Amino acid sequence: MGGMINAGAFPDRGWWPLAFVGTALIMWSLIGRRNWAAFVVGLIAGFAFFGTHIFWLTIYLGPIPWLALAGLEAIFFALGCQLMALAWRVLPRVWPGRGGRLIATPIVLAGLWVLRESITSVWPYGGFSWGRLAFSQSDSPFGPLVAWVGVSGLSFIIALLSALGLQLVREHRVSWRARGIVATAALLVFLGLPAWPDTSTSTMTVAAVQGNSDAGLFAQQPAGTTLNDQLQATAPLIGKKVDLVVWPENGADIDPLRSNQSAEALDYITGAMKAPLVTGAITSDNQGRTFNSLLLWENGKGSVAQYDKIHPVPFAEYLPDRSFWYPLAPNLLDMVPRDYSFGTRPNVFDINGVKAGVAICFDIVDDSLIDQMIAGGSQLILAPTNNADFGHSDESKQQVAIAKLRAMETGRSVVNISTVGMSAMFAPDGKTIAAIPSYQAGAMVQKVPLSTTMTPAMVIGNQVEWIACGLGIAGLAVGLLLAPRRRRRRG
Repeated sequence: MGGMINAGAFPDRGWWPLAFVGTALIMWSLIGRRNWAAFVVGLIAGFAFFGTHIFWLTIYLGPIPWLALAGLEAIFFALGCQLMALAWRVLPRVWPGRGGRLIATPIVLAGLWVLRESITSVWPYGGFSWGRLAFSQSDSPFGPLVAWVGVSGLSFIIALLSALGLQLVREHRVSWRARGIVATAALLVFLGLPAWPDTSTSTMTVAAVQGNSDAGLFAQQPAGTTLNDQLQATAPLIGKKVDLVVWPENGADIDPLRSNQSAEALDYITGAMKAPLVTGAITSDNQGRTFNSLLLWENGKGSVAQYDKIHPVPFAEYLPDRSFWYPLAPNLLDMVPRDYSFGTRPNVFDINGVKAGVAICFDIVDDSLIDQMIAGGSQLILAPTNNADFGHSDESKQQVAIAKLRAMETGRSVVNISTVGMSAMFAPDGKTIAAIPSYQAGAMVQKVPLSTTMTPAMVIGNQVEWIACGLGIAGLAVGLLLAPRRRRRRG
């Protein structure tokens, strides 16, 4: 039940308060559980969450990849629940007082929750960070806290308040009035933090174009269809004064570095718009490697900068350890016919003196790539993506919510432009500047704030994550060391 309730906190439903309810219920279900019982409970809760949260994976790929990914994440979830169940068993022996129940235990449980999220975000094969608690809070009053503590810090706060609320309900010897005061005080501590100020001093007029092209994995379209759709959707903008045009991932579906026809089309757009173009393309090099790339195209100069996706999605954009995995399910893994290589180029473009961080699709969930672009001096973030494989599902809405949270976290405007939507522009404070509905060709032409401010989250970096995980590990370790001594003393 707790897993499904947590899934309801994320878009499309987006009922963000459910994150506190579902997390508390999952923690409550682990009280008194032994090792394997906790694993089973966690497996059920984890699959209930991920099976619901990423059900969009079945739209084109069918049930097997969905079952595999949801099942793998459920196993990691179950391992995290084992640690929390262990904490429930040992911490009351070490800190049996009210302070231990209302302070130490919630902190350790929240730390262990973040520990599981942190590990699964980077391992295996680069991890899968979709579904972190923080990503449910883009529209909540807790969302702006991400500028202070980052994504992992916000997950820690949500888990901490959930555990505290659970403990207050269980604290029968205290009046409801006193428990209400403690809960209110805890909420005010976090909600009392002011939103990070928007210190942008200049703007850039960006035209982001959604061509509404059938760019899915199994689309039966001639090569160049997506390029033509992007051209058709951009044509009405000719004559408008803009500083930059942005197309989605694989917006130029014929490599303009190898096709004169494609290159001429990009030259035409950049010449007619009198502005450079950032577009996605599938590129290759002289060594036979293939990349999922973004190109910065200028009229008469061609590609003046290129970013190749640094972390291609495993089992989607490449098959890791192909010799091992392919024989296990050859028919299924034939759906990954080519392996994109890992890029090494910087994820920052210099666009006429403006530094723009660039992220391709799932890049937006990768903390390390966000850190890289801010360290590279980015003044805004461009996030071209292709959501055509997921139909009218929740996937694109979840991705847009993550983009909004990244805007608040980094203090940068984010331009999230998709092949089919939904697409949106967000200001550094997370406010929506413009949006295009799903499956509708159109464009957003807006002045986007530029900023060089460094939010506390960007200054501190992943240290908040290390601290949160450290609190969970240290608290559990202390409990394991001291609990036997306390038991012997009582004996």
